[in-house]
Amino acid sequence: MEQNKILSMLNSVKEGQLSPEEALLKLKMQPFEDVQYAKIDHHRALRHGVPEVVFGEGKTTEQIAGIIETMLQSDGQNIMVTRIDQEKADAITKIHPEFVYDPVSRIGICRKVAEVTSSGLVAVCAAGTSDISVAEEAAVTAETLGNQVERMYDIGVAGIHRLFGNLEKIMQARVVIVVAGMEGALASVVGGLVSAPVIAVPASVGYGANFGGLSALLTMINACSGNVSVVNIDNGFCAGYIASLINHIGEK
Repeated sequence: MEQNKILSMLNSVKEGQLSPEEALLKLKMQPFEDVQYAKIDHHRALRHGVPEVVFGEGKTTEQIAGIIETMLQSDGQNIMVTRIDQEKADAITKIHPEFVYDPVSRIGICRKVAEVTSSGLVAVCAAGTSDISVAEEAAVTAETLGNQVERMYDIGVAGIHRLFGNLEKIMQARVVIVVAGMEGALASVVGGLVSAPVIAVPASVGYGANFGGLSALLTMINACSGNVSVVNIDNGFCAGYIASLINHIGEK
């Protein structure tokens, strides 16, 4: 429960609009609510500034729908579910018609509220078209968390002139996310050209010696640009989340 909601509830008790017993019942649901198969963290937004995000992979449709229902009862907005397929998304939509699914990023959002809450720009760069699904997971996450996002795709080092053609826009960003598979060189190149923090995302795209993204991960970890940090293989969500935290520093 966010601070303003707690304050509003206390004011309601003060003004007689809500009984102490009703307020107590609401507070009993904090900091989490146990629904047997999951413990919903209602205090996540209070602690992190971002509500709990549901990792959909490995969960059943019924479990995801139940978690969404519990979060909706706590006035949840932008309830984000990551890593689900179209079939599962369609089933959830039948239960929660407000559920909006993006098949590229594999993210679904219930009670979506589009609002930009930071003045800074997040640039999401993908080396190749094959990296777009991971890049979109980062971009949709950042947008959902209140950021203005600029996408620049297929600008890898195999045709580095494509990167230079987008460099002016990239240099305007407060945070840059770079997604690259194969050898993952794009992150180090971008890091050497901009002053902003660069969040590198190794993608599992590549031939056999790519080892499912390990070669890109090692390249990015060994980047000589000091402004490059690295998240896990294919973890676009984490990149978008961290970019949002950085982009909101200093914002009201």
